Amino acid sequence: MKKKIIIPIIGLVVLTGVLGGIKGLQISRMIAQKKQPLPETVTTVVAHTENWESVLTSVASLVAVQGVMVSAEMTGKVVQIAFEPGTMVQAGDLLVQQDIAAETAQLRSAEATVALTKITLERARKLFTQKTSSQSEYDNADAQYKQAIAQADNMRALIAKKTIRAPFTGALGIRLVNLGQILSSGNAIVSLQALDPIFVNFSLPQQQLARIRTGLTVRVKTDALPDQDIEGTITAINPQVETATRNIMVQVTVKNTRHRLRPGMFVSVTVVLPEQNTVLAIPATAVLNAPYSDSVFIVEDDKNDKNSPPARVVRQQFVRLGMRRGDFAAVIAGLKEGETVVSTGVFKLRNGQAVAVDNTLAPEFKIAPTPKDT
Repeated sequence: MKKKIIIPIIGLVVLTGVLGGIKGLQISRMIAQKKQPLPETVTTVVAHTENWESVLTSVASLVAVQGVMVSAEMTGKVVQIAFEPGTMVQAGDLLVQQDIAAETAQLRSAEATVALTKITLERARKLFTQKTSSQSEYDNADAQYKQAIAQADNMRALIAKKTIRAPFTGALGIRLVNLGQILSSGNAIVSLQALDPIFVNFSLPQQQLARIRTGLTVRVKTDALPDQDIEGTITAINPQVETATRNIMVQVTVKNTRHRLRPGMFVSVTVVLPEQNTVLAIPATAVLNAPYSDSVFIVEDDKNDKNSPPARVVRQQFVRLGMRRGDFAAVIAGLKEGETVVSTGVFKLRNGQAVAVDNTLAPEFKIAPTPKDT
């Protein structure tokens, strides 16, 4: 009975000893690794100066140079629709014809009256020249002739108002009327927009007023054309500042020969200023952002290492940043040109840590990146 109890106890003691030995070995290895940590693999770049163009950015809306909702001016029945939705039309092209049968008949009557009063006027002028009629008779014939002309012109104007034509060259929208429909004054017929060129309207703070002028180049970007930068020029600056926002309205004219830009679209604009800025540029991924300050890790030789070649370590350096441009950030203070900084993986580093540089893993940094999956 005692043997049955002693054997499990001995086995338990042996197992405990084995596990304790394994754990002690693991701890000793961890202590050894802590004393001699493996270098962290990083990528690096050299801080260098660049000339960055000075720009102002904003968001804008596209507006047609000429745009109108073509509407009926008079009440009448639609007897002809002479356009196809979505097509281009020239100024003066017929769009819609309303019923003008009554006006046409009245015009013929008015023209007949004009012809009669003209004959009467010529006869009165001849008699007045021969002094066989009075001045009042001549004046009365002249007035009747002019009234007949005015009546005929009035009928022509009524016919013209019911003959609806394109006021300017542009692109038509979707048809809003049907054949046989009775249109009242003001009823919409179709949208007409002049698309080339097109206006880009945006606002800038009043502090920037002294930096802009007409003729400056502006780059326009829209998600409808993600791979294209469209250039235009500032053509107008509002003479007054908006009192509610203290912003100044700016207008840019952009060529739109392919009609890819449409009124009402949302775009981003970049105003290119004449002056350039010389900055000390590093990749934005090299910056370790923190609430108390931003910092970078500078790669240096370990002065305490007697080996050849010496090991590389990082030194955390606090910096003050300026503008950002694409994948880069400008350093205002805290870094010198020519210093080597860690470009990726800064979040896993600490001050004085050993590193191994492998720039074959470095990503490509660009001033104007064009991500494919945006």
